Amino acid sequence: MNIINTIINMGPSVMMPIIFFILALIFGVKVGKAFKAGMLVGIGFEGINLVIGLLLNSLGPAAEAMVARFGLNLTVVDPGWPVGATIGWGSPIVPFVVFGGLLINLLLLVFNLTKTVNIDIFNYWHFLLTGGVIYAITDNVVIASIGALIHFVIAIIIADKTAPKIQEAYDLKGVSFAHATSAMYVPIGVATNWIIEKIPGLNKIDANPDLITKKFGIMGEPLTLGTILGALLGVLAGFNITEIMILAIKVASVMVLLPAMINVLVEGLVTVRDAAEATLKKKFPNREFYIGLDTALLIGDPAILATGLLMIPAALLLAIILPGNKVLPFVDLASLVFLIPMVSPYCRKNMFRIFVTGLVVITLVLYIGTDIAPYYTMAAETANVALPQGVDSSTQMANLVGGATTPVGWIIIKLASILK
Repeated sequence: MNIINTIINMGPSVMMPIIFFILALIFGVKVGKAFKAGMLVGIGFEGINLVIGLLLNSLGPAAEAMVARFGLNLTVVDPGWPVGATIGWGSPIVPFVVFGGLLINLLLLVFNLTKTVNIDIFNYWHFLLTGGVIYAITDNVVIASIGALIHFVIAIIIADKTAPKIQEAYDLKGVSFAHATSAMYVPIGVATNWIIEKIPGLNKIDANPDLITKKFGIMGEPLTLGTILGALLGVLAGFNITEIMILAIKVASVMVLLPAMINVLVEGLVTVRDAAEATLKKKFPNREFYIGLDTALLIGDPAILATGLLMIPAALLLAIILPGNKVLPFVDLASLVFLIPMVSPYCRKNMFRIFVTGLVVITLVLYIGTDIAPYYTMAAETANVALPQGVDSSTQMANLVGGATTPVGWIIIKLASILK
C-alpha cells in the first residue's frame, strides 16, 4: 500500500513518464529515445493539468456566483471529484480492488478477452468510489470489492468496443479509454443520437465546429467560441465588465492551449505505441492492443469544450426544475466536460446532439446523486472526509463526476445493497 500510495501521490505528470519509459524499454526502444518519449508524455500531462487547472480555477468562481445568484437551496451538496477520489482511495477495499483489477486485466489479455492494457491507474478511483459507497452500505469488504471490480470490467469492455470509433474521431491510434465514468455514458449518447436521427427537423441541425468554421470563418474558430462562451458565463454569473472580459480571455486560452498540450503528449505516446505495435505483432501476429489512458486527452476537442461550458448553466437550471432533485451542483460544475468526451464520436461531433446527451446525463446524475446521498455521505465519513467549510452539518454529499453516480455504478450499488 505504501508503494501504491507513493505512486498515486506523484500524480500523472510523474507517474506516466515512469510507466512509459519502462514500457518503451520493454518494447525495445533505445534508452535515449525512451527517455524522451516518457518525458514528452509527462510534459504533455503537466501541460494538460495546467490548462485544465486554468479552466477550473476560472470557472469555479463563476459557478459559485451562479449558484448564489439563482438562489438554489438544496440539501445534497456537490463537493467535487477530489472528494470522490479521496473516498475511493481512502476505503478499506483499495488493496483488493487495485491488485484485483491489475490481475483481471492481465488475465483478460492472456485469454484474448480484451485489447486494453489499462495503465490509467490514478483513475481507478472512479470504480473504487463505487466500491467505497457499497462498503458504507454493507460493511463488507468482499461485496464492495466485487462491486468495484464489476464496474472495472464493464469499463474495460466499453473501452474495447469504443476504441476504433474514438481513435478515428480524435486521430489517436492505438489507445482506448477504460474510464469508469465517461465510458458509462456512451450507450446514452448512442441512444440519444438514434432518437434525434428519427425526428424531422432536429436531425438536420449540424453544430459541428469544423462546419461552423467553414461557414462563418473566424466566428467558428475555437478561440472565438471560447471568448463568446466565457463572456456568456460571466454574464450569467453577474460579473462586471472587467470580470467578464477576463473570464472570456481565459476560456478562449483554454480552447487554444489544451489541444497544443495534447499534441505534446501524443508525440511521446506515438513512440511507445509504434514500438509496442511492432513488438506485439511479432509475438501475437493476429492480435491488436490498446493503451488505456485518461479521457483528459479528449476534452481538448472544440466540440467537447464548448458543449461542456454550455452544460454549466444547464445543470443549474435542471437542478431547479427537476421534481424531487436534492443535489446542488457546485464544485463539479467546472468538471462536467468530463462526462461527454466519449459520446462525441457517436453524436458525430455535433454540439447540439452532444448537448442533448449531456442534458440526459445530468438529469440521471442528479437523480442518482439524490438517491445515494445518504450512503455517499457515510462513505465520506468512513474515508475521514469532512463536509466543505460553511456547509450545514445536516447537509449530505454526492458529486456529479464519479463512478458512483453513473447508471452502472448506481445499479451495482443497489444490487449490492440487497445483500446487506
